[in-house]
Amino acid sequence: MEIKFEGKRALVTGAASGIGRGIAVRLAKCGAKVVALDISKDQLETLKEEISTIEIVNVDLCDWKATKEVIRSVYPIDLLVNNAGIVSIVPLIQVTEDLYDKIFNINVKALIHVTQMVIDDLLNRKSRGAIVNISSQASKAGLPNHTLYCATKAAIDGFTRAVALDYGPNGIRINCVNPTVVMTDLGRIAWADPAVAGPMLAKIPLCRFGEISDVESAVLFLLSDEASMITGTCLPVDGGFLAC
Repeated sequence: MEIKFEGKRALVTGAASGIGRGIAVRLAKCGAKVVALDISKDQLETLKEEISTIEIVNVDLCDWKATKEVIRSVYPIDLLVNNAGIVSIVPLIQVTEDLYDKIFNINVKALIHVTQMVIDDLLNRKSRGAIVNISSQASKAGLPNHTLYCATKAAIDGFTRAVALDYGPNGIRINCVNPTVVMTDLGRIAWADPAVAGPMLAKIPLCRFGEISDVESAVLFLLSDEASMITGTCLPVDGGFLAC
């Protein structure tokens, strides 16, 4: 299966590092005109050095007004990957209002806002489009001390299904990818201790954590015309974790 995106403009949020960076690079290599959005200016600039055709945009997605202005400035957008997100690993009784606001503002509010802006553009152009939200296995299974994170990812799944219902008739598809632990640079550090990684690996039938390339491939498939009959779905990329 050869996936190409010539003539398409793709916006990737949280594109400066990790999964988002990998997706941005793969999209560019498949012919898309990529707009990489992130809060980290320095990392965006290194991405630009790696792939000169990528357009970089530095903005804080929690700033509603600035985000609106930036996204309008990079129209048209045909493909969207909502990857930006943060994790909170604390017991429920330690959750503060500030922590709640921080994780919901980026994981849910910003995702909804960016999706709204892209769909508005697609509707105005009477154009078809595809969106992929990066969710998590944590939307489907509770994880210790991940109460806020699990809640935000479950919200993303529910939002995705509702948007698929509303805008499918307009030719706009939206899906989720729900990875397990992924070996980003930070992931390799966080899960380096066998005492920490062992219990999680024991729940994964394929006996390994995900690689960035695993998520990239799933995202590119769902964005492509090869997935033209798929919308409103949440695709686990979890090595079988949710099958247990």
